[in-house]
Amino acid sequence: QVQLVESGGGLVQPGGSLRLSCKASGFTFSNYHMSWYRQAPGKEREYVARITSIRATNYADSVKGRFAISRDNAKNTVYLQMNSLKPEDTAVYYCSTYISPQRSWGQGIQVTVSS
Repeated sequence: QVQLVESGGGLVQPGGSLRLSCKASGFTFSNYHMSWYRQAPGKEREYVARITSIRATNYADSVKGRFAISRDNAKNTVYLQMNSLKPEDTAVYYCSTYISPQRSWGQGIQVTVSS
């Protein structure tokens, strides 16, 4: 079955950086698009970034120019490099992929941006 395990979260000061990782298993990783979402307290889960199987990338306007998504197919891992972090980036971040007929999610990892 599909398994997605996030790591790399934590507490960082405003302006700082973090890199999230998501290790995937249970499917042919290189064939599928991978995405990151986030959910802040009291808010809906929102899209952050996507990388396709051919490494095309797309970002939400709120993170464009600050975040970078990448993938290492040899390691079955997708990354989210987060720079110039702001307090409003505080959220639980989820790795996700859609394999018909459903979307799968990791367990989520907390990112807190605070001084």
